[in-house]
Amino acid sequence: MSEPSLSELPKSGLAGLKENWRSDLLSGFLVFLIALPLCLGISMASGFPPSAGIITAIIGGMLVSRINGSFITINGPAAGLIVVVLSAVQELGEGDAMAGYRYALAAIVVASVIQILMGVFKAGRLSSFFPASVVHGMLAAIGIIIMAKQIHVMLGTTPEKGSSLFSTIAQIPHSLLNLNHEIAIIGFTGLAILIIWSILKNPTLKMIPAPLIVVLAGMGLARYFDLEHEHMYLFLPDAHFLPHHEETVGPKFLVAISENFMSSFYFPDFSKFATVEFWEAVVSISLVGSLESLLSAMAVDKLDPYKRHSNLDRDLTAVGAGNLVAGLIGGLPMIAEIVRSSANVNNGAKTQWANFFHGSFMLLFVVLFPRLIHSIPLAALAALLVYTGFRLASPKEFAKVMGVGKEQLFMFVVTIIGVLATDLLIGVAIGIVTKFTIHMLRGVRLNNLFKIHFVIEPKDADSVVVSIVGAAIFSNFMSLKTALANLENGKTVIFQLNNAYLLDHTVMEFIHDFQHNYEGQGGQCKFIGMEYHDTFSEHPLAVRRMKRNNMSRRKSDHYGV
Repeated sequence: MSEPSLSELPKSGLAGLKENWRSDLLSGFLVFLIALPLCLGISMASGFPPSAGIITAIIGGMLVSRINGSFITINGPAAGLIVVVLSAVQELGEGDAMAGYRYALAAIVVASVIQILMGVFKAGRLSSFFPASVVHGMLAAIGIIIMAKQIHVMLGTTPEKGSSLFSTIAQIPHSLLNLNHEIAIIGFTGLAILIIWSILKNPTLKMIPAPLIVVLAGMGLARYFDLEHEHMYLFLPDAHFLPHHEETVGPKFLVAISENFMSSFYFPDFSKFATVEFWEAVVSISLVGSLESLLSAMAVDKLDPYKRHSNLDRDLTAVGAGNLVAGLIGGLPMIAEIVRSSANVNNGAKTQWANFFHGSFMLLFVVLFPRLIHSIPLAALAALLVYTGFRLASPKEFAKVMGVGKEQLFMFVVTIIGVLATDLLIGVAIGIVTKFTIHMLRGVRLNNLFKIHFVIEPKDADSVVVSIVGAAIFSNFMSLKTALANLENGKTVIFQLNNAYLLDHTVMEFIHDFQHNYEGQGGQCKFIGMEYHDTFSEHPLAVRRMKRNNMSRRKSDHYGV
């Protein structure tokens, strides 16, 4: 399939709006239908008021879309940040939810300044420093934590106050045995809809966003069970096999939101600025938010039918600016969100205006229909989050990592256990230290851990040779990445790997992506010396180490293909 020519690419700015407003308006509306329930659910799971997630989506759509460096990403709150934000609220608030919320807003403001500086000083490439298996392990751990906390909400129960994560997980069987039946029916109905929608093949039905069906079904059941009014009930009183205990339902199981949107704004409290806990929250929010946003933007670029490439540094600056505004008025932190962005691509979006329209629809809805939001049951939103958490930590993720190699699975599991047992930052650090240890056991020298040895030289007018010597690993390949980005398009790039004794999965993934992008722009990539390496699995991007009998082999005297 040939790449689109420059004349076929959608215009940007006001010209892009005039050219593509129909497709972008439709996509923005469909993404809004997906985003609304997710924004509400993520916000409450983070310990913030429901309106905070909506504020963030509005800013992400209407402000960030005008200044970012990507084309079809959707900016808004994400499940991956639930854990760090909730932890900030709980630790800084010390039991006072509203105080914790305002301290967390202050942490978001400071974290956003760091994000802006990272973008200005072109730190977008630092995302490469985090090994893929460690990042996936972090996300899987976040998924487990989200499921552990939201299953109780879905069942209409509350775990004991002050419970640790492992205690919250251990209380799930107790919640299942003592569930609030009407609330659980709403939750399980939502979960069933999401599962059915994931296996549906009918393209017409697939066009209807599953989260919208979950919310509508939940609202219908909430009305049937009369959750608007607090009352007690007996579930199936004539069934002899059920314990006939009374259960209570009422408005506390519905989203609580002000009818006046202007009253949803809150301002940060910087009085804990000098505390260790405050700076832990700042580092967690800026690190996880920046990393997730950069990874999502790169993933969405691969989905773009026009093969456009985001300016990651500009994108990070824009997300930081959006977070600065969100933190100052009561919103959650935002990222470039992968699920909504994928839906945006599938719905036919062409430009950033789809993100703008998504934010605009969000603003119109909360101003005109706040009562409708109040009729959404919490259990339906919890079902969305449980399903999101499961997708982050599903057996498929374990199988995918295992397919790359056993050592990748080991780092993946170590990171998950590290995050669950400690916290996000320490867990990720444990994963990275594990990766370094594995590399050193495989013979990577200390002076090669952070410094790569390579030479780029022309072979003739149409080809360039990239010779890599020693180890090329996640912690040292940034200079190689920068040098390759500056190569002229349309040439033949020959990677000479005879003297590379180790190529890790992160570098293999980078070389694969570089080849795909470079050849897409009319160039060609060739590889010499791959036959001198053993792979650690059948996966094409698995770690490669030079065969023992070739360790002493020097550079060959030809550049044959």
